[in-house]
Amino acid sequence: MATTKKDSGSFTEDERAAMKARAAEARAEKKGAKKEAERQMLLDALAELEGDDKALAEQLHAVITAAAPDLDWRTYYGMPAYARDGKVVVFFQPAGKFKSRFSTLGFTDSANLDDGGMWPTSWAITELTAADEKRIAELVTAALA
Repeated sequence: MATTKKDSGSFTEDERAAMKARAAEARAEKKGAKKEAERQMLLDALAELEGDDKALAEQLHAVITAAAPDLDWRTYYGMPAYARDGKVVVFFQPAGKFKSRFSTLGFTDSANLDDGGMWPTSWAITELTAADEKRIAELVTAALA
């Protein structure tokens, strides 16, 4: 899907697609979507990715699920996400989603990453090393503490 130039007060095609995906997720939540259906939505989101986005997402999925096997798999604005008690804690925003130069690993306000009066809640990712994977596992563990 191509990103179109924004007109004053309008959204790009990609932004509209993300909002539609979130609306579908909210409807599924209201209907009490079963965990298996939410898991399948995440797996479908992973399968739809291409190239570097797919490789990063699959690598992150392995790291996150190993660090926190009890998190629920789901999507968040159509992106792979992991939740606890119905609230998304961590998500992956592929670079291709909004034609960005990097992908993003993000944490919501449900994550317990507080560190003083200011702390990061998202990280740019272009590749993942073993050290990066270790740090992500630590962040996910801390987010759930």
